[in-house]
Amino acid sequence: MSTFKSSRPAVLELAARYKEIAQEAEKGQADGKTPEQVEQAERILFSEMCEICLWGNATDLSLLTSLTYEDIQKLQGSQARKAAEKNILVNDLDAAFEVLNKARKEKKTGERRVDIVLDNSGFELFVDLILAGYLLSAGLATTVVLHPKLIPWFVSDVTPPDFRDLISALADPQSFYTAADESGKEHSPLSDKELSEVNFLFEQWSRLHADGKLVIRPHAFWTSPGSYWRMPNTAKDLFEDLQQSELVLFKGDLNYRKLTSDVSDPSLFPEPSHTLTCCFLGYLGPHNTFHDCHRPNGP
Repeated sequence: MSTFKSSRPAVLELAARYKEIAQEAEKGQADGKTPEQVEQAERILFSEMCEICLWGNATDLSLLTSLTYEDIQKLQGSQARKAAEKNILVNDLDAAFEVLNKARKEKKTGERRVDIVLDNSGFELFVDLILAGYLLSAGLATTVVLHPKLIPWFVSDVTPPDFRDLISALADPQSFYTAADESGKEHSPLSDKELSEVNFLFEQWSRLHADGKLVIRPHAFWTSPGSYWRMPNTAKDLFEDLQQSELVLFKGDLNYRKLTSDVSDPSLFPEPSHTLTCCFLGYLGPHNTFHDCHRPNGP
């Protein structure tokens, strides 16, 4: 949790933004806007929340073991996310929004599920929960299922106990964020406003989990050898479960490599260093489509 503690400025920024968004969504007020204007605003907000989730892995613990508190702060926050937009090679978030928006219109009373196959714990898990809570508050999903691993395969992978640790930190943010860090440095207390915003997160996420809308569902398949095309035969229960989802999001380079079997497709990216990092696999769900997702620029 030391990296999550070092992420205090970004956590507080996102907590404030999340509270504002969630409260507006729950009110359901269009403020005189036309349905088209409301949908366009939702589309833009959906992209913002997904990009927050995308760049959460900028603090991957397995890669940043030598960074200082100040270094980690520079990788997070709205300014860092804005600067990183140029590194997105392929962005089909509009297509993803259309899938969820169409389902919302057609299945007003039925379950509309989004699944997120997780990557790293700490701050990245926090932004995954931000996205999950937003999807539920905005009505783009009625259930979000989070898929952690059973063991921390690559140092910082999310496992079920990581949820408990993160929620415990949010339950008493004043103690967590003001206690001395590993260097012995103590930090200033949170303001009443900051406490209120973090408490809002804790209370809403706890309620969503208790209501069965935010579900944690580990499976041994996520730490098994072999690529994901084997899933229908080696983990039929998981495969059939994912077919019930409107959208399945796979996060991180390990999931990408297992999705694609490390196969390079020059028809998508002529330059060898430009490859996909995650996919929306339509064959898992009811839409029978394949959408490329987006990844940071790099090898």
